[in-house]
Amino acid sequence: MPQLRALARELGVDHRLAAGLWDSGVHEARILAGLVDDPAAVDAAQMERWVADFDAWDVCDQVCMNLFRRSPLAYGKAVEWLGRAEPLVKRAGLALIAVQAVHDKRAGDERFAALVPRVAAAADDERPLVRKGASWALRQIGKRNPPLNALAIDAAAALRGRPGRGARWVGADVLRELRDPRVQARLGRSAAT
Repeated sequence: MPQLRALARELGVDHRLAAGLWDSGVHEARILAGLVDDPAAVDAAQMERWVADFDAWDVCDQVCMNLFRRSPLAYGKAVEWLGRAEPLVKRAGLALIAVQAVHDKRAGDERFAALVPRVAAAADDERPLVRKGASWALRQIGKRNPPLNALAIDAAAALRGRPGRGARWVGADVLRELRDPRVQARLGRSAAT
C-alpha cells in the first residue's frame, strides 16, 4: 500500500486512467484505480460496475475507503448494498458505513443511529467477509461519541443473545473493543455501560 499510495500521488487524479486500471483486472491496479479516480466523476453506474467486479476483500475495502466514501452516493449505496446477497457487495456496504463513521465528521448521530439496526441485521450472516465487516462498521460507529458508543454496545449485547454463530461472534468482537477502558477513556467515559 505505501508504494501504491506513492504512485497515486505521482500520477494525480485521473478518472480516465482509473477506468483503464480497473478494466485491466489486475489486483493492485484496481486498488490504484480507487486511489487515482476523481470522486466527483464517479456515478452510480460506475459504483455498480466496480462493486460487481470485487473479487477480494482488500480491493473492496480500499476502493470504499479511498474513493466511494467521497461520493455523495455513499450512504445510499451502503444501505442498498446491505440488502444484496453477494458477500463482497454486502461487505462494501459495511465498509462504507465503517469508513464514513471515521471520516464524515459532519454527519449527525441520527444518520449512524439509523444504520445500527441494519448493521446488526448483517451480523447474522455466517460468511466471514460479511460478519467481520459488520463488526468493523459497528465498532467504528461506537467510537464516534458516547451516545453512539452506548447504542453500539446495546446492539452488540443483543447480538450475543441471538442464535446465529455469526451474530454472537460479532457481538463479542464489538463488546471487546467498545468496552475497552482505552476506548472509553478516549470517549470521556469512566466505565462502559
